[in-house]
Amino acid sequence: MEAILHGFLLAFGLILPLGVQNVFIFSQGASQPNLLKALPATIAASLCDTLLIVLAVFGLSAIVLQFEWLRLGLMSVGIIFLIYMGYSIWSSKPATVETGKSLTMKKQIIFALSVSLLNPHAILDTVGVIGTSALRYAGMEQIIFTVTCIAVSWCWFFALTLAGATMKKLDSSGTLMNLFNKCSSIFIWCTALFLFKGSFFN
Repeated sequence: MEAILHGFLLAFGLILPLGVQNVFIFSQGASQPNLLKALPATIAASLCDTLLIVLAVFGLSAIVLQFEWLRLGLMSVGIIFLIYMGYSIWSSKPATVETGKSLTMKKQIIFALSVSLLNPHAILDTVGVIGTSALRYAGMEQIIFTVTCIAVSWCWFFALTLAGATMKKLDSSGTLMNLFNKCSSIFIWCTALFLFKGSFFN
């Protein structure tokens, strides 16, 4: 029971704050024509988090943090993806607008992968917090802890997608969603700038 409660509180505490990943998943729920079409981003992000959590618990991803060139490479690719993703969301139109444009399944998956696997903050949180916390457990308790963290991640992303889809129904004109897209893009670009400054000017 302790492993379940610990895993739930820890995973929820890490995933709850507003971040690029959460913003993207919510925006897909709100901008896609229907809930089903937003699932590629949701599932891709959930699978990425599952992979990161499993790697963190078993300590494999910690290797990445030992090589400076690998860390800087990861940061650089992540920054480039964030800039491109911000531009794509900025220029996209909500599905409720006459143009009806929204991200394709391929773009959804690529962006979900980038904000999950190329997000240094997500990796550091997962490895440094979940991976370290898992060391207090062994055997079945460690498995229960890991599964709980993964379950929280999946439930949260699906809830975000549903919340986005609900918002779209309340915003039939698409005006609010269009404003949200602009704000999301600015947030993503600021994150890229923050990563750039923190990675190369510290």
